[in-house]
Amino acid sequence: MAILVRSASLTKYSEIASAAGIDAIRTVREVGLDPACLHSPDLRIPESSLARVFEASEKRSRCGSLGVRIGEVWRLSDFGPVSLFLQHQATLRQVIAQIERYRHLLSDSVAIRVDESQDVVVLHVVLVTGRPHPGREIVELTVSVLFSLVRAMLGSQYEPRGIHFAHSAPDSLQVHRRFFGQKVDFDSGFDGIVMSRQDLDRPNPLADSCLARYAQELLALHPRPGHGSIADDVRRALHILLPHGQGTIVPVSRRLGLAPRTLQRQLEQTGSSFSSLVNEVRASVALRYLSHRHYSISDVADLVGFSEISAFSRWFSAEFGMPPSRWRSDCCASVM
Repeated sequence: MAILVRSASLTKYSEIASAAGIDAIRTVREVGLDPACLHSPDLRIPESSLARVFEASEKRSRCGSLGVRIGEVWRLSDFGPVSLFLQHQATLRQVIAQIERYRHLLSDSVAIRVDESQDVVVLHVVLVTGRPHPGREIVELTVSVLFSLVRAMLGSQYEPRGIHFAHSAPDSLQVHRRFFGQKVDFDSGFDGIVMSRQDLDRPNPLADSCLARYAQELLALHPRPGHGSIADDVRRALHILLPHGQGTIVPVSRRLGLAPRTLQRQLEQTGSSFSSLVNEVRASVALRYLSHRHYSISDVADLVGFSEISAFSRWFSAEFGMPPSRWRSDCCASVM
């Protein structure tokens, strides 16, 4: 599956890299990207290449927290063709829904799941990357851009109930505190934003339904990239639903707006099957959670749909040639 994202992140990166003494052109060339992506925000580039740019930049400079720094300078207009449409949505809830609808113009990698409980809402950021872990900078970039979008809708001084990251805190929190405020938690078990439910449905005083319709008509003129497939859509849905015990065909079909039989038939026509995609995503999710030490192996087993650790261990060993405890031990040793 080719996982592509807009190059807008790199146009922002080029400004920050220059100030930090990083040769942006050299860096993007080294990972196989055309330097045009540094000034053309609507190019589609591999998400893995973006991650390698960040990794190389971290090694060459002490300019840490690149993802958050980019989020600081992100503006609503940086969402490209969908910016005008988002700006005139009636509520933040509708903005989030439209981001999923027009994902093909933004990023194949990012999905946002809205979890609601009484008066609290959690905007979970889910990243599909094909790697055991997306990388700290990519995660922080995505949460930071989402936070900039929230502030674009709710006001530049808006303060959420909390910003959460599953990874550990960096050595310095100066940039994080400057942008997010004091309510930033690490080792949280999830990546996202916690806010009041009423904020999700707060009316947008700038919303104009006529302009929204006009923007939607313009968006209809944009061709959909040809690389997408029903299998890609299922993979993305499973990354969101599987850790919440909904990795079966019924909830996935519901999320995609299809009947289960229709979904099965469409997958068969592409030479795929729902069960094979579940196994593929289960393997990716298992590795991602195992890389976080605060999840026990029992937790990981449950998150990928196994009620018994023994069954999870047998499945994992068949997939990766070693039990999950050994994989975790080897993974941690390689990091050290």
